[in-house]
Amino acid sequence: MPGSSACWMACQGEAAKDLAPVAGSQFSRSDISATRIMASQNPGIATPSEATRLTDLSSQPLGLTAATIPIGIPVASASTSAMATINSVFGKARAIDGARFASTPEEAVRDASLIISMVADDAASRRIWLDENGALDAATDGAVLVESSTVSPAWIAELAMLAGRRGLDLLDAPVTGSRLQAEAGQLSFLVGGSDSALKKATPVLKAMSKEIVHFGPVGSGAKMKLINNFLCGVQVASLAEGLVWIERSGLDRDKALAFLKGGAAGSPLLGAISARMASQNYAVNFLLKLMRKDLAYAESEAAQCNVDLKTSEVARSLFEAAIAQGLGDEDMASVIEPLRAR
Repeated sequence: MPGSSACWMACQGEAAKDLAPVAGSQFSRSDISATRIMASQNPGIATPSEATRLTDLSSQPLGLTAATIPIGIPVASASTSAMATINSVFGKARAIDGARFASTPEEAVRDASLIISMVADDAASRRIWLDENGALDAATDGAVLVESSTVSPAWIAELAMLAGRRGLDLLDAPVTGSRLQAEAGQLSFLVGGSDSALKKATPVLKAMSKEIVHFGPVGSGAKMKLINNFLCGVQVASLAEGLVWIERSGLDRDKALAFLKGGAAGSPLLGAISARMASQNYAVNFLLKLMRKDLAYAESEAAQCNVDLKTSEVARSLFEAAIAQGLGDEDMASVIEPLRAR
C-alpha cells in the first residue's frame, strides 16, 4: 500500500481493553492512508488524541505482530516472548474493520512512507531495525524512519548512519508523558533530525501530541529525553526517601504532602508519584526497571560531556534495590517499598 505509514508503538498497563474506540476515529486521508503499529513493553507511550484514542496494552511482553488499519491508529503488540498472552489483545484488535497483521518488522513496513519504532531499549530497537526480517532493509526508498524509544544517543548515531547508507532520513523523537497523557493525546515529542524529515512526519506525530519540539540534528531528541528522565528519576528517588522520613517522623502525612505539592518543592511529578506512594497503588504508568535503564543511559551520555551524574548514581541504586526485591515490573513509584521495609 504505497504512501502508508508503518509504526511501532509501545503502550503499557493492563491487557488491551479499549481498542474498539479506534475504529471510529479518523485521520484525514490526505495525511495517512494506512498505519501499521507494533507495540512492546515501554512506559507511557503513544496513543493519538483527536485522531484516535486507545488505552492499555499488557505490560507483559507479547508476541511479535503488527496491525494495518486503513484509517486511524490501532495497536497490536510486539516483542519476542509470551505468545500466549497475545490472544486477548488480538481478539479485540481483529474486531477493528480493515485490520491486517504482520508477523515480522519486514512485513509490517512494506510500502510504508513513515516508520515509527517505540520499544524498551537499545537492544530491542536494534532487533526491530537490524535483525533478520528487520525494518531497515525492508524500508521503502524515501521512507522516513522515526525512533521514538528512549535509547542512547550512541545507538541513534549508529542507526542514522545505517539509514543514511540507504538514503533514508531518521528522526529521533522520544516522548514525554505517561499513561494519562498518552490516552489524552497530550504527549510531547522531543525531536532530532532534519526539517524536511520532520515536515513529513508531523501529521502523524501531531495526532498523538500536544507539542513537537525540534531540538536540532539527529541525536538531539535522545539527549533531551535522557536529561528529562535523569531529573525525573532523581526526583522520584528523593521523594521516596522524603516520604518515608515523613511517615516515621510523626508528621501528618497528608498535611505534609499537601504543603510540599503547593510549595517550592512541588511539581506535577511530585503530585502524581506521591499519591501512588501514599496509596501503594503501583499500577504501571512507568515501569520501574525502565527508569533504572534510563538513568544508566543518562550517566553514560553525560560522561561524554565530562559531567559526573552523582545524584543519578544514588537514585539508580534505589531503583536497583527495588528490582532486586521483585519490583522491576511495577510502577516506578514502588521504589519506596524497600525503604519502608528497612
